[in-house]
Amino acid sequence: MAPEATLNQNDSALNGGGHAVDGARPKAHAELEKLEASPIDRFWRGDRDGKINFKSSCIPKFEDKYQERDWIKAHLAAAFRYWGKLGFGEGLAGHITVRDPVLTDHYWMNPIGVHYSCISVSNLVLVSPDGYVSPHGAQLPINTAGYWIHSAIHKARPDIVAAAHCHSFHGKTWSVFGRPIEILQQDACVFYDNLSVYNNYGGVVLASAEGENIAAALGPTHKTCILRNHGLLTLGNTIDECVYLFALLDKHCKLQLMVEAAAANGIPIIPIDKEDAEYNARSVKDPELLYANFQPEYNLLIQETNGAFLT
Repeated sequence: MAPEATLNQNDSALNGGGHAVDGARPKAHAELEKLEASPIDRFWRGDRDGKINFKSSCIPKFEDKYQERDWIKAHLAAAFRYWGKLGFGEGLAGHITVRDPVLTDHYWMNPIGVHYSCISVSNLVLVSPDGYVSPHGAQLPINTAGYWIHSAIHKARPDIVAAAHCHSFHGKTWSVFGRPIEILQQDACVFYDNLSVYNNYGGVVLASAEGENIAAALGPTHKTCILRNHGLLTLGNTIDECVYLFALLDKHCKLQLMVEAAAANGIPIIPIDKEDAEYNARSVKDPELLYANFQPEYNLLIQETNGAFLT
């Protein structure tokens, strides 16, 4: 761990040449109870007449479970294309699963050996409860470790729909410390009381016990986890939330590595304090808001590929 520099609140170089006020500082928090009940509605504003709104980014509701399946598969394929853009591919490793709305004890998954940037709806695999390829999706093999990890998570956490794991570079780099990231920047507040560390590396996951250990490390509510000496894992109420959280966590692992390196040269670290992190988390951890955060990427992928991943 890098040595921590101590902040001198009266250091004029850190305060633009001015001086800091010692002691308690005034808070500018809005009273959330007086704001919109839905967190996502706190983040946008339309016209005075209410004709302009942001409802197009809300999670759709389906009466037809087969239509919902088609929608889920489209967003799962987009999630893999997004990972491909971010350079998360690492040979045969990495997997995202999404619970099927029709056969609710089955889940959709990527085939092993297909690059994320090549995945489309047509080559997604439907996995049965016993971990084998179902006849209802693509007839392609899957990653064994992916089955053991994801089956344990879906069993332990019926509240979630999607789970994602891969060996992204900054995530696996930070994982060697066996430490959580700190809440160093506003976007990281989504990880406040939402991040676990699995601190008992047990080798390549080729048996049920290690998957169960990882699921236990997540606990009953956390949606993100750092797997020591391995990589990152995220969950979501939608695939969109899940994959957005994953990319954000990887970025904050990079941020933490850069901050630690700067601190080693004596530059002080000023994390967000617990009160502010908790206040922010009450809005930014909302599943609908996290879903909405991925929609610009989804729409860009459609434009960039001309919808190729939807086939």
